[in-house]
Amino acid sequence: MNLMQDLNREQIVAPDRDWWRGAVIYQIYPRSFQDSNHDGIGDLAGIIHRLPHVAELGVDAIWISPFFRSPMLDFGYDVSDYCDVDPMFGSLGDFDALIQRAHDLGLKVLIDLVLSHTSSQHPWFYESQTSRDNAKSDWYVWADAKPDGSPPNNWLSIFGGSAWEWSGDRMQYYLHNFLREQPDLNLHNADVQEELLSVARFWLDRGVDGFRLDTINFYFHDPDLRDNPALDPAERNATIAPEVNPYNWQDHLYDKNQPENLDFLRRLRAVLDEYPAATAVGEVGDAQYGMDLQAQYTSGDDKVHMCYSFEFLAATPLTPDHVVGVLQNYEDRIGDGWACWAFSNHDVVRHASRWNLGEDARRLYAALLLSLRGSVCLYQGEELGLTEAYVAFDDLQDPYGIRFWPRFKGRDGCRTPMPWVTDNHNGGFSDAKPWLPVAVEHLSRAVAEQAQADDSTMIFYKNMIRFRQSYRALIKGAMSDLTAGEGTVSFVRTEGDQRLFCAFNLTNTAQPVDLPEGRWRQDKGAPFTAVVGETGLTLPPYQAYFAAAE
Repeated sequence: MNLMQDLNREQIVAPDRDWWRGAVIYQIYPRSFQDSNHDGIGDLAGIIHRLPHVAELGVDAIWISPFFRSPMLDFGYDVSDYCDVDPMFGSLGDFDALIQRAHDLGLKVLIDLVLSHTSSQHPWFYESQTSRDNAKSDWYVWADAKPDGSPPNNWLSIFGGSAWEWSGDRMQYYLHNFLREQPDLNLHNADVQEELLSVARFWLDRGVDGFRLDTINFYFHDPDLRDNPALDPAERNATIAPEVNPYNWQDHLYDKNQPENLDFLRRLRAVLDEYPAATAVGEVGDAQYGMDLQAQYTSGDDKVHMCYSFEFLAATPLTPDHVVGVLQNYEDRIGDGWACWAFSNHDVVRHASRWNLGEDARRLYAALLLSLRGSVCLYQGEELGLTEAYVAFDDLQDPYGIRFWPRFKGRDGCRTPMPWVTDNHNGGFSDAKPWLPVAVEHLSRAVAEQAQADDSTMIFYKNMIRFRQSYRALIKGAMSDLTAGEGTVSFVRTEGDQRLFCAFNLTNTAQPVDLPEGRWRQDKGAPFTAVVGETGLTLPPYQAYFAAAE
């Protein structure tokens, strides 16, 4: 074999290290995707069975929410063993088979890594709480009580109440930003960092293509344990349950968002860079500083590859001014960083209900999402146009909802099982009683039903993803000419000599749109019908227009 053949072979087998930039990632919530062993809970074998559906959508990767060993008080986000699969989901062998099947279908695999906290049933915590001088005594955040016995400071838990829980074994408080059964790890301890980096290597060695990093801005706390100041009521804009949870009454300067996080992210990125094309997307959980942190954490090429914050996961309606304001803020701050946009996930009300969208609007919003500069996360069932399901209190599983019912009904409404077929009261998800009830109104939107209709929402998503992938400018291009009209949003995406004008009518009435200067040719491969008339471009209700520069 000559040198040229060697070079050609290297080009063929070399992975694309930049595959994540502009990728479409499909989130799978394993408990609710497909049950294969008749216990009413989805599992890894069920995911394997349904992966062809995901691949047929044309997405680039899947993100699987936690499947590690766990007491499941927060449904896998309370990890008791980072390096094993919980038996309810299967085994490590099942996971290896899932990786192989996904790769065979051309799908990358990201898994949800929860590094800020563990379960209180993790062996590390059992040891840490036994005394103040054991080998893991400093692996969690411990602090003495105030002289009057009250907690060390005013920090609050996202799930309600104080973020401190008393341990009679150590006669100290430990920090928990979430449930009291989810103690926070102390990443100021170098041994903790090393152990977490070894967890990342464990899964990378098994073939995962990267991670979704849960609560990436919660890794470090202020070592001086200073009180958080009060937040101006006008700035209380939390995404989840802002009307019932005083967590959003504080300016969270000290319990998260610490500068030490940047050095740890550099260490994690160095581990990722040891592998051919591994990536990471971080969840920035902060209502006030999310965009700034997103820019910090993804800047340069030495931290995480991309992050998402909650600007488009909130209840705020997507008016043109709001959309353009968020996007312009992003463009002004992100620099060489990279965003990952989402409208729905496992923590928020499904956006079809959150924004009260009809069928045409659901499709138009999908087109907008898939045209933004950045990568995209789609949440399972989003492609079916699923609405938020009502879950009665007696069926409720989410501890957050149970705590604040009825003013906040929790996150179960977006976590109900996927409907696969219409002729089964469980939608083909399971032949046993599901862990959450299947919404009756979801059955008519089942995958099998929509696959047979060329005009279904699922087919629209498939076509729109294909359209996105036909333009380099939509995948990796820059964004410019951001404009908010009376009821419209428009912008230009550019990559090299390729320019694409994108316009969206977010209203139920026809709206005029001004074309940028130059000559533009409508791309009729987009799944929309709007055309330029003699008097210019007028977008029908909930229609989009895409035109390439000539």
